[in-house]
Amino acid sequence: MTPADYKHAVALLKKYSYHYYVLDDPITTDEEYDILYHQVVAYEGEHPDEIIIDSPTQRVGDVPQDKFDKAQHLSRMWSLEDLFNRDELETWVNRITKVYGDIRFYCEPKFDGASLNLIYDNGALVQAITRGDGVEGEDVTQNAKTIQSIPLTIDYAGRIEIRGEVVIFKEDFEKINEERLRAGESLFANPRNAAAGSLRQLDTRITASRRLVFMPYGIGFNALEIKNLSERMEWVYALGFRNPHMTHLCESAEQIETFYHKMRIERDNFAMLLDGMVIKVDSIAVQDELGYTVKNPRWAAAYKFPAIEKLTTLRDVILQVGRSGVVTPVAIVEPVDIEGVVVERSTLHNFDEIERKDIRIGDKVIILRSGDVIPKIVKVIASERTGNEQAIPRPTQCPVCGSELLDEGALIKCQNMGCEARVVNSIIYFASKQCLNIDGLGDKIVEALHSAGLVHEVSDLFSLTMEQLLSLEGFKEKKSRNLLSAIAATKGCDCWRFINALGIEHIGEVASKTLCGAFGIAFDRASREEILALEGFGGEMVESILEFVRVNQAKIDHLRNILQPIAPVKVEAIENPFKGKSVVITGSMSVPRDQIKAILESLGAKVASSVSKKTDYVVYGEDAGSKYDKAVELGVRLLTESEFRAMCEASESAPLSDSAPTAQRAAVKIKNSLFD
Repeated sequence: MTPADYKHAVALLKKYSYHYYVLDDPITTDEEYDILYHQVVAYEGEHPDEIIIDSPTQRVGDVPQDKFDKAQHLSRMWSLEDLFNRDELETWVNRITKVYGDIRFYCEPKFDGASLNLIYDNGALVQAITRGDGVEGEDVTQNAKTIQSIPLTIDYAGRIEIRGEVVIFKEDFEKINEERLRAGESLFANPRNAAAGSLRQLDTRITASRRLVFMPYGIGFNALEIKNLSERMEWVYALGFRNPHMTHLCESAEQIETFYHKMRIERDNFAMLLDGMVIKVDSIAVQDELGYTVKNPRWAAAYKFPAIEKLTTLRDVILQVGRSGVVTPVAIVEPVDIEGVVVERSTLHNFDEIERKDIRIGDKVIILRSGDVIPKIVKVIASERTGNEQAIPRPTQCPVCGSELLDEGALIKCQNMGCEARVVNSIIYFASKQCLNIDGLGDKIVEALHSAGLVHEVSDLFSLTMEQLLSLEGFKEKKSRNLLSAIAATKGCDCWRFINALGIEHIGEVASKTLCGAFGIAFDRASREEILALEGFGGEMVESILEFVRVNQAKIDHLRNILQPIAPVKVEAIENPFKGKSVVITGSMSVPRDQIKAILESLGAKVASSVSKKTDYVVYGEDAGSKYDKAVELGVRLLTESEFRAMCEASESAPLSDSAPTAQRAAVKIKNSLFD
């Protein structure tokens, strides 16, 4: 890549990012972006003095910070006066118009997030400060640089403050809470808390991993000569910031009220939460004359939406079993109207949350509904208790199939492969690439087979007939024959694939291979002590295996008889630095990580999924996250991809003889094909 090619590539990456993160209009594939991104990374690694200041690579999270320093805003950030009804709106508008006559008001969405002040100097982002007390906040510049919708440079030579709200999409909020639930961490109460918490992470890589969005709402210190706020905001959007696309100029309280009701109707269609509408005098000159009170600007107000929190009573708790087998408690509450929607149910997330909040049947509770986010109980009014409230017991049996449940605290899960609530997901996982890799058996086909009553558990796949498949919509003879052949081809599969395909909680590919290596196809006959003795197996994993075997022993035996899995034949690996070592792979590589993994396993290494004191190496690429941090903390040796390649190439000493074991010769062949 020449310097000119590099500049062009950076410009192209910036264009791709702008369309994806600002315009929500992708113009390339993730694969094409990644290829170009890695080319830029490689060039910058060889020419660090030529790195362009706003290259997308400069957004990558830096090393963790010890604390946030305090920083002062160039001009004060004010809070807004709140308006709650038409009368208050008219009073506020009349107070202005009786002095200034017919003026226009700029109306925009009030996003519910964390306020942030961006300072640009000579076109470059030099500082990002949280609102704080309005005069002084926390310097979160490094975190702000990871937010893709914040330009690192703008086309403006002066010094200026661009102010806005850092928000998180509602769907991303749900994903973050799902991840925290799986990790046993406390859940964020709402997207606002998630955005604020993400923005203030001392580890910028955590901030970078969450899709925070910056929505500009105004300008602080500036030397602009643009006379109206509406025109100033169009100028801001043209610099590369997101446009909310629902702003309007109004000339009276009546027009403001009409637009307010329109925004309330559209509220649920926004990707992020709104809690009202902001009204500002459009003329900058009038703003300056109106000035400020002790707390608020006289020329701006927040017209708040009606409360979305209501008081109700918890009547009962029912249990739902998801497709993955996770048992989720659902609250049945006294019906309550929240903005025209009658809410009768609310998520309780998990039983750890129930215990943490001390929620009981009969409690008076505050319930929150925000747009299309599932209603949730946010607070118990303990002072209202009468003594008749009932504790909510943790379930021990699946409400669908009656099987024993695996209780791990935050997660309670049914592991019965035949449970009707999770059978579809069990079959989809069984057929997936990392398990038995049944070509042609995708999600929709599994769902169609289950809906037609042809499969009720995994073993039913092996009883399917041509006649049954041809009775399904969209199935012709060739498609049916191919599917039956793909199912039949799984017989005689590797032992580890058989174990992995069962879908035991916490048991993935690495653990399946370890179980196979230790016990062969009779893994389910191993004792607690025998499994605990395996490297990398803790108490939680062992209990999961034992519970799964107790619930599914007959199904395991039946599937084993059908599939006849083959136990591994141990072949001694060639001598090399990775033989017998525990290795973890993290970050993005120039080739798929599965290829790196295949090479390591061919060299006799154990590829683990997490870093511990027993880890020998961590091979890392771009965007390495918590595993990299853990390796640094534990003093584990870190290898870049190029260092890993060099060590592999060094291990290829003399050519292997014709009598060398097939696995050894295959290992060299794999390495050569990767590194050519």
